[in-house]
Parts: sequence; C-alpha cells; structure tokens
Amino acid sequence: MKVEIFTVWDAATSDSGGKLNVLGSFDRINASTVPVTHPLCALAIKMRFERLEEGAKRVRISFMDTDGKPVMPTLDAATQVQFPPGEHSVTACLVLQIQQLKLPNFGEYSIDLAIDGRHEASIPLFVREMAGAPAAQS
Repeated sequence: MKVEIFTVWDAATSDSGGKLNVLGSFDRINASTVPVTHPLCALAIKMRFERLEEGAKRVRISFMDTDGKPVMPTLDAATQVQFPPGEHSVTACLVLQIQQLKLPNFGEYSIDLAIDGRHEASIPLFVREMAGAPAAQS
C-alpha cells in the first residue's frame, strides 16, 4: 500500500468512480490569538493498493497536539479494496470533512494515518502566531 495523497484542504470531495477533487492544500494556520477555530476544512487521502492487498481494510485517523492529546475524536473507518479484471493496482479515496476544528494552542499538531493497525503516514498542521499580534496570555 502506498499513500499518494494525504493533506488538509480548504475543500475536498470524492465520487464513486474514484475521482478525488481537492482545493487549497495547507499545513499552516496563522492566528492572532488562541484557541483558533477553523470553520471548515477537509482531510483527503488517496491510497494505492497492489492486487495482493485486495480485501477489507481498517482505516484509523488520529489528530493530536504536541502532548499526544487528541484534538478531535479518532476516526475508525473501513474500506473494501476490490480489483476489476486486468488491473494490477487500484486506489481508494477517503475524505473527512471537518467543521469547527478547534486548535487550543500555537504549535505543531500531527495527523496520523494507520491501515490495519500499521502506521502509514503522518502530516503536520502548524498554528503560528501572526507577526505583530498581541502576546498570548497564559
């Protein structure tokens, strides 16, 4: 299995034909104060499987802060990898729409992907204080 796309977008959709539509990839949110609430974004994943990997797959996505605390509930999902005749690899797409994402602190967050209990990929999401912004209070 190979992760071909794994990032946060302003918007993303997928269709039953396997097409992944994405707009505006980002890994940084600039803010003057925390907590930050991002109104709407999407996590999009495109995975490529080889024929010997055909069958049911368990997908787990976790979103953690630097202390390992979850930012949102862990997503557990399942997908079925099926091969049409004559194909040696296929893709599976997953889009997670996230509304009102609350990020409590400045710093780095981690979004982690596991397939069948095995860690496959991680991406960072940074929340940075805007230059010239008032100092954050503890």
